[in-house]
Amino acid sequence: MTALRAPFSRDDIRSLREGEQILLSGVIYTARDAAHKRLCGLLDAGKPLPFPLEGSALFYAGPCPAPPGRVIGSVGPTTSGRMDAYSPRLMREAFHLMIGKGPRSPEVIAAIRQYGCAYLSAIGGAAALMARRVMETEMVAFPDLGPEAIHKLTVKDLPLIVTNR
Repeated sequence: MTALRAPFSRDDIRSLREGEQILLSGVIYTARDAAHKRLCGLLDAGKPLPFPLEGSALFYAGPCPAPPGRVIGSVGPTTSGRMDAYSPRLMREAFHLMIGKGPRSPEVIAAIRQYGCAYLSAIGGAAALMARRVMETEMVAFPDLGPEAIHKLTVKDLPLIVTNR
């Protein structure tokens, strides 16, 4: 397994190979389709984003509320194809990694290669296990979206697989 620490450089991402197993640590951000739409709207309007895209990862997840004694509830990947309309734009703006489950469109795969990014797959159905890898969480944007709000997660050794590079 390869250890990967956020934030990332383009060189960090270029060194990854499809099929490689990753243990990801550092700060990542959750964002589902409603949040992606808003992020692209902010970019279109020339407004600042609520967190830095450069060197960051977007985890396609909507965390559940934390039970007593935990920092987060279950946090598993959602279907990535729902973000395909927005992903090339966000990759162009500087974010490096996407984490989700399921296949990506040919347009997203082309953008991954063009912008030197990577798509990592998380194991679906393992949300409770993944939650144990989250050390801290903080809501950073769009609280009105409820579980689809953007959260900043600090993770340690989140198990992932490089799907597209």
